[in-house]
Amino acid sequence: MKVNNNNNNNPKFKIMSTLQSKRFIMRKSLIGQNQIIEVTFKSGVVAKYNHDEVYEVMKDKLNSMNCWEKYKSYTSSASMPVITRSLLLTE
Repeated sequence: MKVNNNNNNNPKFKIMSTLQSKRFIMRKSLIGQNQIIEVTFKSGVVAKYNHDEVYEVMKDKLNSMNCWEKYKSYTSSASMPVITRSLLLTE
């Protein structure tokens, strides 16, 4: 959901509200949106990440996955992929 646009319609600077989820998600439709996602896993662990930063690290793996081609998304209900854990946001 777009909340504010501070820089003359430049999509790079659109401010997005935080998307709440119960699973780690990567979606083709969110690429380039600078979306912040906060996940609360079943274990109670909360993780917050920038979709675009995680996509840059995962894009080679995602492009080789059937789910990415067929459903245009990848999800994990258990945890963040190990390769992305260094990109977690802290407040």
